[in-house]
Amino acid sequence: MASSSNRLLHFAGVMVRLAIPCAILAAGWFGFQWLADKIERPPQPTARKVALRSRVEEMKTVDYPVIVKTHAVVQPHNQVTLTSQVSGAVVKVSPAFEVGAYFSQGDVLVEIDPRDYETALAIAKSELDSRISELKLAKLVEERKLRLVQSNAVSQGEVESASASREQAEANVALAETSVEQAELNLSRTKIVAPFDGRVMTKLIGLGQMAGSNSPLGDVFAIDYVEVRLPISGDQRKYLHLPEFTDDAPLSVKLRDAIHASGDTIWQGKIVRTEGVLDQDSRDVFAIARVDNPFGRRTGMPPLRIGQPVIAAVEGKVLEKVIALPRGAVRELDQIVLVNQSDLTLLPMKIEALWSDETNVIVPAAAIPESTWLATTPMTFTPKGAKIEIIPPADTPMTVADSAAAENDKSAAN
Repeated sequence: MASSSNRLLHFAGVMVRLAIPCAILAAGWFGFQWLADKIERPPQPTARKVALRSRVEEMKTVDYPVIVKTHAVVQPHNQVTLTSQVSGAVVKVSPAFEVGAYFSQGDVLVEIDPRDYETALAIAKSELDSRISELKLAKLVEERKLRLVQSNAVSQGEVESASASREQAEANVALAETSVEQAELNLSRTKIVAPFDGRVMTKLIGLGQMAGSNSPLGDVFAIDYVEVRLPISGDQRKYLHLPEFTDDAPLSVKLRDAIHASGDTIWQGKIVRTEGVLDQDSRDVFAIARVDNPFGRRTGMPPLRIGQPVIAAVEGKVLEKVIALPRGAVRELDQIVLVNQSDLTLLPMKIEALWSDETNVIVPAAAIPESTWLATTPMTFTPKGAKIEIIPPADTPMTVADSAAAENDKSAAN
């Protein structure tokens, strides 16, 4: 009896322990159901098809003149370092021998103390006078010996000795004359004379400074014209007729300041020759352009200074029967998108350019299908045959594209 009661009590305890968590779970489930309301979601809108839209441009067959542009730096055609051929103290420096100053051919730019060389010239002239006197005496002696030898008053040996003395005196006179010439030359070298019309680039000497033989005094350059060494690539060369020989016609070139490219100043030049060696790194050939009167002293043009970077434009061959595509309409260098005029569908295609510059890409007219426009609006997805909506230009009320769209609307209505 007691055993049966214990089992009942144990079973009742187990049931109570199980009932508590079940009641908690049930209460939680009913609470969740009571608190949770169904979220009412608005109906999804119907997906609307977005039409491709682009502006278009008509393409015309033209003859396109190639303009080759390249960058270079202005350099002098004749730059020399003035040196002293004699030594001495600098006693005079011309105002024209200052950095940036102009000078004319024959101007004395620097003068070295001439007194030592004047003294040397005076000594050489005195030596010459002495040698001339010795020659006169030797001639008189020779003439007297020749008269006496006829009467057998002197021997033939004495005559020959007198002739030899006269010849030695003549040689001494010639040597003295050479010494005088050298002394005069050294004296003239005390004045450093401008070899051409030019400008001073650097000045390395000053008043009172000692100048040694072969000492550099400064750098000067000629101003009659300057040269510009233009690099021409292999792709550019085939569109230019560059002069190779001295009798070839020069090629016109226009130069602009590369620092202020927006300026209106244009210097006119001409390509007069090309170098015979390709650049080892770039394989470019260098064409030498000449610009006369670069500093505008006679023309009033702004100066074209040495070391100034410039942009050169050279007119080359004319490409016939081509189409000039705006560079902005060409993607990935060789991809364009056309629009069929009949059904306004896309026609993407790859092109091979004959020439390109900063504004246009030139292709043969035969490579572009007829009855097409050029799509000029960037589009990320351009499937072939896709319909497109033409964006009319903002500045014209009616365009070719609008007219085509109207015609398509009429056809659809019929």
